[in-house]
Amino acid sequence: MNKKYDIVIVGSGLGGLVSAIILAKEGKSVCVLEKNNQYGGNLQTFVREKRIFDTGIHYIGGLEKGQNLYRYFSYIGIMDHLKLKKMDEDGFDIISFGEDGAEYPHAQGYENFIRQLLVYFPDEEKTIRAYCEKLIYTCDSFPLYNLKRGGGYQNEILSINAKAYLDELTDNEKLKAVLAGSNFLYAGIADKTPFYVHALSVNSYIQSSWRCINGGSQITKQLIKQLRKYGGEVYKHREVVAFDFEEDKLASVKTRNGEEFFGDIFISNIEPKTTLKMIGEDKFRKSYYSRIQSLEVLPSAFSLYIVFKPECFPYLNHNYYHFRDSSRIWNANEYTEASWPEAYMASMNVSEENQVWAESLTAITYLKFEEFSEWEDTQNTVSQKGDRGASYEEYKREKAEVFIAEIEKKFPGIRDCILSVHTSTPLSYRDYIGGYKGNLYGYVKDSSNPMKTFISPKTKIENLFMTGQSVNMHGVLGVTIGAVATCSEILGDDYLIDKINRELEQ
Repeated sequence: MNKKYDIVIVGSGLGGLVSAIILAKEGKSVCVLEKNNQYGGNLQTFVREKRIFDTGIHYIGGLEKGQNLYRYFSYIGIMDHLKLKKMDEDGFDIISFGEDGAEYPHAQGYENFIRQLLVYFPDEEKTIRAYCEKLIYTCDSFPLYNLKRGGGYQNEILSINAKAYLDELTDNEKLKAVLAGSNFLYAGIADKTPFYVHALSVNSYIQSSWRCINGGSQITKQLIKQLRKYGGEVYKHREVVAFDFEEDKLASVKTRNGEEFFGDIFISNIEPKTTLKMIGEDKFRKSYYSRIQSLEVLPSAFSLYIVFKPECFPYLNHNYYHFRDSSRIWNANEYTEASWPEAYMASMNVSEENQVWAESLTAITYLKFEEFSEWEDTQNTVSQKGDRGASYEEYKREKAEVFIAEIEKKFPGIRDCILSVHTSTPLSYRDYIGGYKGNLYGYVKDSSNPMKTFISPKTKIENLFMTGQSVNMHGVLGVTIGAVATCSEILGDDYLIDKINRELEQ
C-alpha cells in the first residue's frame, strides 16, 4: 500500500486528530497513522468488570457555550455530539490535607470561586480576588487561548514563577496550599513551574468543569467521524519506524508492517525526543537536537483503577486532590519509600446523567520511572503483547496495597466497597501514550529560562511540523490550541483564526 497524501500525520493523539480535521476541512488529503489498537492517545479508555476507565481525561474545562474549548470543538464539529455531565458548581475540585479535616473547594465561576473560599478564609477576600484577577490577566495574554490573532508572548508573563507569585501574594500558608492544591494538573515544581502554566491549567475549569459520560474516548470517536466526513483516512496498527528523505525534504514514512506513506507535509504527533531520534541527528542543527534531547521531563505516575461493588460507595461529583501535609504541595514527587504516596488525585467515572452510586474510582499519584528500570526494556500493549514477569506484577500489587491504605485514611471503609483493583505504571504510560519515560505532561517548563523549553511546531526540515502536549501545553484545551498553532504554521498565521471566528459567527 503506497499512497500519496498532502498531509501525513504520525500519531492519533488529540493534537494529531484535531490537526487532521482542520487540514481536511481545507481540502487537503490527510492520512493519520497510529501504532496502537486504539486511537486517541490520552483519550483512550479501557474496560474492567464492564466499567469504563479513562487513561488521561478525568474532566474537561471551558465547554460552556461561548467559552474557548466550546468554540474550538464547535469549529471542528464535535461539540454537539458529546455526552457531558457538569460537575459540582460549588466545588468541582476539593483540596484536602492530612493535618486537618477541612475540605477546601474550587468552585465554578470566579465570583463563586471567591465566595466558596471565603467560608474558610473570611479575612482574605482581597487576596483571593487579586489571585483571580492575575489568573484572568495571564490567560488574556495568550491570543490563541482566546481565539484571537496575535504573535509571541510577553517575557514578563513567561518568567513569573508560580510558587514565588503565591509567596508574594500572601503569608497565609494554608491559603497558598489551597490555591495551588490542584497542581497535579501540571505536575508543579517549586523552583521551575511558571505561573502561566498554573493559570492556563486551572482557568478553564473555574469557567466550567465537566465529566465525559462513559469516558473520553467518545471525543476520539467524534473526531474520527469528522475526519472521515472530510475525506481523511486513519489507520491503526501502523507503527512508523522510519522517515525517508529526498534531498532535504521528507518524502515518506515506513511502517513496521512494510507499508510506505508518501506526503507533501508531515506532522509528528509523537514525542519530540523520539521524533528527532527516529529522523536522525544529522538532519538537525546540533544545538537544536542537543537542546531537545536534554529537556527534563515531568514526573511519571502510578494509577489505581478501583471497581466498586454495586450500590456501595456514593458517587461524588467532584475530584479530590489530597496531600499528607500541606507543606508538601510543591514537592510531593520527591518522596521516600516510607513517605510514598505523599499526594494523589482521585476522580470518579460517570456512566449516566443522574448517578447516585459510584461504579469506579481512579486514583493517581507520582511514581518515578527509575523504579521500573528492571523492566525498562519490556513492551506490553494490546497490539504488541509482552510479559514483564511475576516480579513486575508483585511490585504493582505491593504499590497498590500501600496506595489503597493511604486512600482509606481519607475515605474510611472504602476497602469494603472494592470489587477489584487494577493498576498502570510509568511503563504503561510510556507504551500506550508514548510519553518519554512515561511522563505525565511532557517537558518541564522553567520560569527562569522560558525559551529553553520552547518548542516551535515548525522545524528546520521544510515540510516537517510537530504537535501534541510537549510542543505547546498539555491537557485537552492546551493540545487543541497547540494543533491550531501547528496548522496556522501551515495555512498562514492569521488565516485560520480568522476563519474559525468567521465560521462560528455565522
